[in-house]
Amino acid sequence: MKYVFIENPIAGNKNKQLLFKEVQSAFRWNSEAEMIIEETHYHGHAKEIAASYAEKYGKDCVVVTCGGDGTVHEAANGLAHTETPLMILPFGTGNDFAKKIYGTKKLDALNIVRAFGLHNGKLKYKVKPIDLIDYNGEKCINVMSYGLDTKVETIGRKMAGKVKFLGHQAYNLAIIPSILSSLNYQINVDLDCIDNAGKPYKIQNTPLNYTLFAVCNGSYYGGGFCPAPDSVLDDGLLDYALVDAVSLAEALPLIPKYNAGTAHLNSDKVNIGYITGGRIWSVDGSPLLGNCDGENFDYTEVNFQIDKNALKLCFLED
Repeated sequence: MKYVFIENPIAGNKNKQLLFKEVQSAFRWNSEAEMIIEETHYHGHAKEIAASYAEKYGKDCVVVTCGGDGTVHEAANGLAHTETPLMILPFGTGNDFAKKIYGTKKLDALNIVRAFGLHNGKLKYKVKPIDLIDYNGEKCINVMSYGLDTKVETIGRKMAGKVKFLGHQAYNLAIIPSILSSLNYQINVDLDCIDNAGKPYKIQNTPLNYTLFAVCNGSYYGGGFCPAPDSVLDDGLLDYALVDAVSLAEALPLIPKYNAGTAHLNSDKVNIGYITGGRIWSVDGSPLLGNCDGENFDYTEVNFQIDKNALKLCFLED
């Protein structure tokens, strides 16, 4: 078995880089499997690396991401609908998708390394298929979002890149400049939804006035905000959280609840449910204020749908 470690050299901090060097040493001395290290050098490189090894080795290979959500996003796009599983080591700044699969907002990279057996070369894990979001032919593994959350993501990512020690706190700080501007956004939507009884229904608004809209495969984004606390990665459904257009006074008490995953409780401004796909497009033809897995896009229209069992993912053993 070959284990291909995709390392983003600019992700995370010095401690995580040192941890990866320890993994390299332990793996090479103690494991009978082959360790291959590939370093990314440009945007989209992790996708190319993952796809190349998946095509060459198929199920006889595991791709291991050593970075943050951006590296995970790219690798998932390279491995979708292949036999090659993805293993995620949370060595980046936000690590929001890792929070979902490891069941905690307080990730400890060392504990995860040990739980996978990477500290001694005796690997142990289970592989299960998960769903992805297909949007305009690309894949989203975690959250696709529009409006205020995209603005916070954009500012927070810039702050985290410039001031490394801030870590995920950069996203909390980014809220301040984001909410001081208008919180009223507009998009056109035609959404295919499912109610709790399994019956389909539509949300159609042209335009939709809103503050934020998140379509979720995972639960966390933006450094730990939680729009979909009960999301399931392999249920063939996406969760959505839609916040109506609100004022600053209405938004302020919602922010800590949104972070805790309780914003939908006792609030008529926050709507949640299940969704299988749909179309989202710009009101005036300008690029949408949206992103997938924290990566901004410049689409004026997005067509998306659930892509069931599209990716094989490595989980910790129970």
